[in-house]
Amino acid sequence: MGKYLRNKKRIIKWTIIALLFIWLIWGNLTVQLTTITITDGDLPDAFDGYKIAQISDLHNAGFGKDNHALINMLKSQAPDIIVITGDMVDSEHTNVEVAVTFAKQAVEIAPCFYVTGNHEGWLLAGEDDDKENKEEYDKLETALIRAGVRMLHDESVLLEQEGAVIQLIGMDDPTYRMVAGNAPFKASLQELVSEEYFAVLLAHRPEMVNIYAECGVDMVLAGHAHGGQVRIPFVGGLVAPSQGFLPKYDAGTYTEGTTTMVVSRGIGNSMVPVRVNNRPEIVVVELQSKE
Repeated sequence: MGKYLRNKKRIIKWTIIALLFIWLIWGNLTVQLTTITITDGDLPDAFDGYKIAQISDLHNAGFGKDNHALINMLKSQAPDIIVITGDMVDSEHTNVEVAVTFAKQAVEIAPCFYVTGNHEGWLLAGEDDDKENKEEYDKLETALIRAGVRMLHDESVLLEQEGAVIQLIGMDDPTYRMVAGNAPFKASLQELVSEEYFAVLLAHRPEMVNIYAECGVDMVLAGHAHGGQVRIPFVGGLVAPSQGFLPKYDAGTYTEGTTTMVVSRGIGNSMVPVRVNNRPEIVVVELQSKE
């Protein structure tokens, strides 16, 4: 009986380990669709039901041939626009073709808007004795523009729906703007925000939400945190770039004054190749003008 119990415990232990291993693999190889509804009384009624699909932190990741899994997921949601909030490539092992192939398909679904992340900034910076990274960044931006993606370098565009208008603002990441010689972030954003329109901001970093709120932005779409890489039940993310351990802004929605921020867990990985309890995600935000 003792030997039987020991064997039973051993079988249970290894079964649990195998199931955890399968769950870990599944959680890294499948993409979650997260739908979020944002209600704001300042939103024009014409934009009630307007859908914004967010892609963030692709980092050269591939889900199916030519990222068809991501593309099919986007198609199924029929978004009004697709926004890309930085780090489409990884500066350590850049693959421009992955980003461009994805973009060429995405623009056939809806208009696409792109802002830079820190990895685009690092790519642009290159090395003092190596210009290859800078050439890769130029290649990336040129190809994306040719594909029909609208790059927003501290720029604002107006989106029209049934005669009503909202403002879409795109800000370069601090790493990128330091290399490119952009004006100070807050001053540039304040100059772009118009009190006349409901303002949606695309910005890579969630930890700067205080600045976004101070500038009067109504809604922010951000990434960068990778969901905290490892998500602890009832606690949240373990560690995030620029925020350190137990980051405050790792995934989901946050409110700062009258500003609502949505933080995507992103799709790919960078320095840490594995996620735990933290599936890659595409976020779809549906706007509502009233309760």
